Amino acid sequence: MVFTSINFLIFFPLVVVLYYITPARYRWLTLLVASYFFYINIKPVFALLVAGVTVSTYFFARLIDNTSVESKKKRYMVINIILILLPLFFFKYFSVLNNSLVSILEENGLRWPLPEIQLILPIGISFYTFMAIGYTIDVYNEEIESEKNIGILALFVSFFPLILSGPIERAKNMLPQYHAQNPFNYELFVQGLKFILWGYFMKLVVADRVGIYINAVYENIPEHNGTSLLFASILYPFQVYADLGGYSLIAIGTANTLGMQVMQNFKRPFFATSMAELWRRWHISLITWLTDYVYTPLSFNFRRWKVWGIVTALIITFMLSGIWHGAALTFIIWGLMQGIFLSIEALTIKSKSGFEKKYNLTRKKWYIFAGCLLTFILFAASQIFGRAPNVSDALAVYSGIITSQGPLFIGQVSTFILSMASLALLMSKDFVDEYYPSRILLFGNEKKYVRVLSYSSVLILILLIGVFDGGQFIYFQF
Repeated sequence: MVFTSINFLIFFPLVVVLYYITPARYRWLTLLVASYFFYINIKPVFALLVAGVTVSTYFFARLIDNTSVESKKKRYMVINIILILLPLFFFKYFSVLNNSLVSILEENGLRWPLPEIQLILPIGISFYTFMAIGYTIDVYNEEIESEKNIGILALFVSFFPLILSGPIERAKNMLPQYHAQNPFNYELFVQGLKFILWGYFMKLVVADRVGIYINAVYENIPEHNGTSLLFASILYPFQVYADLGGYSLIAIGTANTLGMQVMQNFKRPFFATSMAELWRRWHISLITWLTDYVYTPLSFNFRRWKVWGIVTALIITFMLSGIWHGAALTFIIWGLMQGIFLSIEALTIKSKSGFEKKYNLTRKKWYIFAGCLLTFILFAASQIFGRAPNVSDALAVYSGIITSQGPLFIGQVSTFILSMASLALLMSKDFVDEYYPSRILLFGNEKKYVRVLSYSSVLILILLIGVFDGGQFIYFQF
């Protein structure tokens, strides 16, 4: 069951009704049952992994909380993190490592006893793994107390709006909400419905329609010239933004309708004027998790190296981010590129700030536009490795962009026009929200007829030009 399925459109309203008619003190139980039902409908056996991660995390967190011996606390934390990571490494990386070893040995005339293996990656495993690890570390650092109710912890790990693709929430935010006996919040409920509606627009109308063009080009790279490869590569970051950003809005909105506040995951990333700012706006829950649990400890340990310690920590953090995205050299290179871009900014930030202050550039529109453009170009260039199936294809895209020019591939004209128009609408809304947040109000307008007309227009666009067979959300593969 996924957010864009008919099953979910039946399941979700039923859960909302059941949730609010359940006595407040037992609502967490309704959500827990609903969450496991939701996940079981995707692949029943994988629910055992979620339960296993929950049980391990619960007992080791309780052990950490109930001992005062630092060495034991650290040992319990490390053991639990290893246990949590084992399923992730097995399903995500074992096949690649095994098959690579088989190929290497066979090339040298040796036979490996294990055959090539292809495992189905449990959807959401990367996300609930990170949430469980974050909870364990927070208990170890005494930022929160361990949860005594295993059912509440099970809900934190499996909460159905978040389990498939995040946002990667924190226990300190969610656990108190699961315990709270909050009355129905009309404003939060309506806000949730708005997020859900716009999330469906981003996914079905923008991401999946733009994806038709990108797939046509990237699945036939040798057949396309540099102009088409460049255009598809420019579009891909928008597709990922609309896809994961749309998913995140649906997830956040779904949680809102159930009275839960969930962290923002995207904040108009393509209006960032630097790579560091872009990563404060893009997949916020992932980057803050990596910052808190990977980058900050690393930079502290490397502090004697001063600025080069920061650079080293950045490179390692984004290399790990690449590995998290997938067991492929393309993602490792993508992570390395991000780390290099951010490192260059860290090394030049003082001189850049001085230059900007000297010539009063930070408020000049042309300078802001240039910063946004350069940041986007760098990000889009790295995303070629994120989209290409392998390194050779990624290099072929770069080579084609530089050496081969020609007429732009259009494909089906109506699809092309609708995808460009829908993308323009999305970016126009982001532009208004970024620079004129109180001037042009549609969903938040004081006049009811404007709000109703806005909702109706978006709904009609979804029904008329949405791509309802566009497949899963991109981040399900991670």
